[in-house]
Amino acid sequence: MLDLRDVTSFADFFVVATGSNSKQIQAITEEIGRQLDERGERPVSVEGFANAEWVLADYGDYLIHVFSEKARAYYDLDRLWRHAKIIEVPSP
Repeated sequence: MLDLRDVTSFADFFVVATGSNSKQIQAITEEIGRQLDERGERPVSVEGFANAEWVLADYGDYLIHVFSEKARAYYDLDRLWRHAKIIEVPSP
């Protein structure tokens, strides 16, 4: 997770995840959506779900990015937003 609060004003956080295939990318996206829905959070928009190379779910202050390995390497958000603070998310 990238803390963008000191870097930009359009979002506070990026959550960046990688799936190994399109079905897994869709499953990750669906599970994140299900858990946020339980907390009353609804996305403003979700892009790329059908293709599942890069799914972007916009929740306003935070954006969820779920990439294929190839797309994550290509877009390299970690490098692009290298000035953001990295927040490690513990496993459940």
